[in-house]
Amino acid sequence: MENQQEGPVRRERGLGRRRVLIASVAGCAVLGGVLVLLPRERSAEPAPPSPGALAMEAVGGGVPAALPGLAKLIEERREAVRTRPRDATSWAVLGAAYVERGRRLSDPASYPRAEKALRTSLSVRPERNTPALAGLAALANARRDFRAARRWGEAALKLEPRRWTTYPLLIDAYSGLGEYKAAKRTLDRLTGLRSGPAVLARAAAVYRDRGWREDAAASLADAAAGARVPVERAAYLERAGQLAFERGDPDVALRHFREAVRLDPDQWAARAGQGRALAALGRTTQALNAYRAALAGQPCPQYALELGELYDSLGMPEAARVRYGVLRERVRRAAAGGADEELVLGRFEADHGDPKAAVRRLRAEWKRQPGTEVADALGWALYRAGEPAEALRFALTATATEPGGGALDAASMYHRGMIEQSLKRYGAARRHLTEALRINPHFSPLHAPAARTALKALGEPPDEGVPVMDGGAG
Repeated sequence: MENQQEGPVRRERGLGRRRVLIASVAGCAVLGGVLVLLPRERSAEPAPPSPGALAMEAVGGGVPAALPGLAKLIEERREAVRTRPRDATSWAVLGAAYVERGRRLSDPASYPRAEKALRTSLSVRPERNTPALAGLAALANARRDFRAARRWGEAALKLEPRRWTTYPLLIDAYSGLGEYKAAKRTLDRLTGLRSGPAVLARAAAVYRDRGWREDAAASLADAAAGARVPVERAAYLERAGQLAFERGDPDVALRHFREAVRLDPDQWAARAGQGRALAALGRTTQALNAYRAALAGQPCPQYALELGELYDSLGMPEAARVRYGVLRERVRRAAAGGADEELVLGRFEADHGDPKAAVRRLRAEWKRQPGTEVADALGWALYRAGEPAEALRFALTATATEPGGGALDAASMYHRGMIEQSLKRYGAARRHLTEALRINPHFSPLHAPAARTALKALGEPPDEGVPVMDGGAG
């Protein structure tokens, strides 16, 4: 196997399946973080497998499972633990299945059930119970408690260092904590143990975070091509659609999202992606319908925020307020289920509520999990609250090429440019606003037009050789 410590190398597609290739989300659409937890089961009978058995086979192979099969798996495991309450494996499977259902449907009520099942598994088998430890890591990731996810994941890995399905959980935890070097090391270990579509998709997420978008796109294409079942391929196409949108190509993104929904009608993240891409293409009626469908199937706070902002951009403030109300309610429900949605709530408060409250929330979030997403959100909240000097410090962290590696998304560049403009750093502001629109001219129905307006106000850069004071950075 090739040396996994090397940086990205552009290779032909045929070699892409042999190299390190790499989700976050967010929140609401992380790829298969729970699905890799469950052990395989083999039927002694040659009869066609049940939906629950198909779900078990999928998750045992570290790939997404269809929601109907997942529901059947939960039903079967509930019956198993009712009749065999000392069956630690069935308790662990039940807990992991609840986590995955909660993640796929944005149903935080599933998380306390998951925790009860997983802790019961540990109480029945307190020693060497790797499935329960890994399940608790997945639960913590789903709740955005990345410190707990790291703790449980490292404990599981210590018991079974060659159990490859634990590594994706630790990659998510390290990334959420801003420990990007640890995430990359863990990816290297994972790819040394395992290959295939699930690993390629996981590698794509890490590569995207490091700014290696071409490698990430190639990785996802290979993952989708190698997927064995429609629901698995749909999940990888949804991620490919996200990546295409981030790169400013809504037409390609829309094709990926539509194919994902065709393959798996329960792929709600892809329906939200359709809304994003259609809005960028000016097809607003279709965009609204797609977002409403996504929010009905998976009432994720992030989708409510995006739909509300689309309504705002169309001059429909009452409709926007309804969706912002949904956001607040979903955040409350998440908290009741032990999940942390402070990041999306802080983003909402910064632009549509109380910026000072957003700063308080996001400062606390930064202490808990200091990743680049939180740095970007906190910097923007500080700017909106009238503290641009401190805001710039966090904006610089969010847009630094290290330690994350250089995933410079359009929104974070826009935030930095606006902060710099307020500090009269006009040259730097001009560069970063231009870069935001170059990366993705459709990054937000509200903020992309604001970026263009701010850039127009800054005017053309001064002629080369003419000294002009720009308040600082040039």
